[in-house]
Amino acid sequence: MVIYSKSSGYTNAAIGKLETPIKMVIEHQSDLLTKKGGICDWLFNVEKSNKFGETIVGQNEFGVFKYAEEGNAAEGDSISETYKKFIEHIQFMKEFIITAEMMEDAGYGIAVDAKRRAENFTRAYYKTIHKICEQALASGTSKTATFAGASIDLSTPDNLPLFHNSHIWGGGSGESGNQSNFFWGDIFKYGTDRTYSASVFEEALSELAVKLRNMKDENGEVLGYTADTIVLPGNRPAAEAIAKKVCGSEGALGNGYNDINLQYGNWNIVIMPSWQTEDDRLMIMSSEANKNLSGNMFFNRVPLTITNWVDNHTGNYIWNGRCRFGVGFGTYKHILLAVDSSSAVTNADAI
Repeated sequence: MVIYSKSSGYTNAAIGKLETPIKMVIEHQSDLLTKKGGICDWLFNVEKSNKFGETIVGQNEFGVFKYAEEGNAAEGDSISETYKKFIEHIQFMKEFIITAEMMEDAGYGIAVDAKRRAENFTRAYYKTIHKICEQALASGTSKTATFAGASIDLSTPDNLPLFHNSHIWGGGSGESGNQSNFFWGDIFKYGTDRTYSASVFEEALSELAVKLRNMKDENGEVLGYTADTIVLPGNRPAAEAIAKKVCGSEGALGNGYNDINLQYGNWNIVIMPSWQTEDDRLMIMSSEANKNLSGNMFFNRVPLTITNWVDNHTGNYIWNGRCRFGVGFGTYKHILLAVDSSSAVTNADAI
């Protein structure tokens, strides 16, 4: 969505001819980019907001139905609040200027340059959205990150980073405990020479999927969500190739026994271009858990709002874009991070 408004001010004939075409270019470009999707749409829950920020409230679940003898009342059960997570909206802005001299000297050629700037302006808006989402996930081993000068809160409701080996569950049944969504071990490679192996990746993927499935809710009950999304860095081509081969092959790779590939057809692979790592690592996520548990959240408070005017001091034609949104995590139970390493990683458990 794009909101467009015109500020009052001196407008000459050339600017009047450009105003509507630029508006149309911006809105059309916005529609195209929205349909194409991106990291925000693929990995985050996108919701509108009309508040200063949004609070995600966690609750325990009802237990199982209990046996009751004929004529007896049902045993009472209740839902209680177990945690809260507040995500504050952040303001971002950008401007572009067409100078008075350019308007005067370029003649009809100004329309081409203005169109190019308008298209780039809209792309910059969507680039900001997708890159802040990438930054939030890529920096998930820390509680905060900096993006375009803004500080982003990456902590989960237990006040730990998104990926940690001592996350806290509890509050619903009176019991509590710790669980990990950060692991290390042989994922893509094995041996002293660290050779890439499809069979190693297939086995690691199965183990990691079980760990995500066994995440506990606030009552200590296993959630049972199925992992279906693999997220990979944008600069690890060998690991990316192994992942695509394993997930896209009907038969198990690397043997002549016609074994079936248990991973075939179970995964969507998402590459995050801005996630540049010095080692092989991956995230796996359950899209169902992400939705149901309010995992990766993007709240759109103010969509791209375009205002244009002529500066009376300079005669320059100015376009200003403003937006506000919030990014954060309502839980850690929908996603995990694993690092291919033969030794322990801080705040990570062995697979």
